[in-house]
Amino acid sequence: MPELPDVAVYVEKVAELWAGQRLRRLTIVNPFLLRTVDPPPDAFAGKALVGTRRIGKRVVLEFQDELFAVLHLMIAGRLRSLAAGKKPPGRITLATFEFENGTLVLTEAGSKRRASLHLVRGASAAAAFDPGGMELASATSAAFRARLTQENHTLKRALTDPHAFAGIGNAYSDEILFRARLSPLAMTMKLTDDEITRVFDACRAVLEEWTTRLREQAGHGLPENVTAFRPEMAVHGKFGQPCPVCGSPVQRIVYAENETNYCARCQTGGKLLADRSLSRLLHASWPRSIDELG
Repeated sequence: MPELPDVAVYVEKVAELWAGQRLRRLTIVNPFLLRTVDPPPDAFAGKALVGTRRIGKRVVLEFQDELFAVLHLMIAGRLRSLAAGKKPPGRITLATFEFENGTLVLTEAGSKRRASLHLVRGASAAAAFDPGGMELASATSAAFRARLTQENHTLKRALTDPHAFAGIGNAYSDEILFRARLSPLAMTMKLTDDEITRVFDACRAVLEEWTTRLREQAGHGLPENVTAFRPEMAVHGKFGQPCPVCGSPVQRIVYAENETNYCARCQTGGKLLADRSLSRLLHASWPRSIDELG
């Protein structure tokens, strides 16, 4: 799923390409994408794009007369740009925003249709999509501490809760916790002051660094090859590969459709965190430390 760095760059680049341009036509190719009926897509025709913003992991496009298109890309949704008159890709296209000098295309790979588009009137209607997560770039350390410790959850769960923090998902939470040298299963109310400071600093540094990197990679167009698995990442998606700091194999915890990646030596004092499926299967044979894997 595109997270804060990806979505932030999408928002910037859409503005660079089409801010001030009039929308000729908004076409909904897949009806399951559209989650609202008022205003209708036809109401956006002839309206200029006057602003773009990010709300959590959502891309918000503001048009004249306070008409808003609120996009949630979910797991496989992506934004692409096409030259004017060029045909969009077939099966994966969900919607097209045809401007005077090109087309913004919303696509979604795979058979599951999870991406969504809400068309709403008024700034307050657009703001209602904000789940309330804290924006780390503007947060103070004191505000971060209060938000992190208001409930007792694992660090992984707390960082990825959109009601707590904005835009952090599975991939960047792994990178943040690796940078902070903390276990994804550490409980928020048991953290020391130093550990909370490390998480705060890691959040800001990782998100800023990746936003800058992705912005540079995108150049003058929309980002391409948006993925949660990037070769420059330290641990996310790197199960079994050597940790870039200590060389130990990166470990994982698998659950539902996601997995958490971490370095046992750098983050958990060498302890292997229990993977529910494997630890149940192996019982007493389940290794307790990274050294037992050797």
